[in-house]
Amino acid sequence: MFALTRQEIALVLVTMLWGSTFLIIHIAMQHSGPLFFVGVRFTIAGLVTMLLFRKHMMAITRFEAGAGVAIGCALFLGYYLQTHGLRTITSSQSAFITALYVPIVPLLQWAVLKRPPGLMSWIGVALAFTGLILLAGPEAGSLSFSPGELATLAGAVAIAAEIILIGLFAKRVDSRRVTAVQLLTAGLVSFALMPALGESVPAFSWLWAGAAIGLGLASAAIQLTMNWAQKSVSPTRATVIYAGEPVWGGIVGRLAGDRLPALALAGAALIVAGVLASEIKFRRKKAVEVRLNDA
Repeated sequence: MFALTRQEIALVLVTMLWGSTFLIIHIAMQHSGPLFFVGVRFTIAGLVTMLLFRKHMMAITRFEAGAGVAIGCALFLGYYLQTHGLRTITSSQSAFITALYVPIVPLLQWAVLKRPPGLMSWIGVALAFTGLILLAGPEAGSLSFSPGELATLAGAVAIAAEIILIGLFAKRVDSRRVTAVQLLTAGLVSFALMPALGESVPAFSWLWAGAAIGLGLASAAIQLTMNWAQKSVSPTRATVIYAGEPVWGGIVGRLAGDRLPALALAGAALIVAGVLASEIKFRRKKAVEVRLNDA
């Protein structure tokens, strides 16, 4: 009953990789501004992807380029707005607001892709969303709609939009070419906004440089996997799997010496339950029609 496909297993590995990056980014932000760091990270990722698939890049179409730019802009907005919000709100508030992308995705899937999620998918979303709220902690619910909170909310919408856009284009594009374009788009947009938003280039440090290079390589693998896997995994199903990111982040934090409260452990358990619940598929017995001939 709980048989994960290769694509779903790949997305689980993506969330594991995501969860391990929180500590790295936290340290890097002490030595670099968010726009510069995001710019370096995704530009490196895009260039590496282009180099690896240089033969395939020659056949890129206008549609693929447009799809890559659209996904790349959503990717940039999600990362930047969340980082920007963290300057003025707590990490628990950020986690609470960002979790809103989980229920947003199935609604967008229904509206944009005209594919309503099934019952078990909704149950999985509900469990995962509840788990994310518990992980954020009770103090995260005290929201005042400050600029930082609104920026984080916009970031959650951008994350949902990225997942939907990948699902929208995945079956009609080459994953390798679109991945390269979206990564370069995110990096170059970030660099382009530095003068407008008053962010300067930081002094060189191996801390931010090593983190940006390492995360750049990880981002190339992550985005390529997402674009490939979502050819057959629905946005809602993918979202429930992605919700496991803070669980892996908590495990990494625990290894680094942090202690998770009981409420957070309960939240992690609900997220895992959500992933399992959304995988349940009930087999419907086909009715056998018996036609009786008139005697």
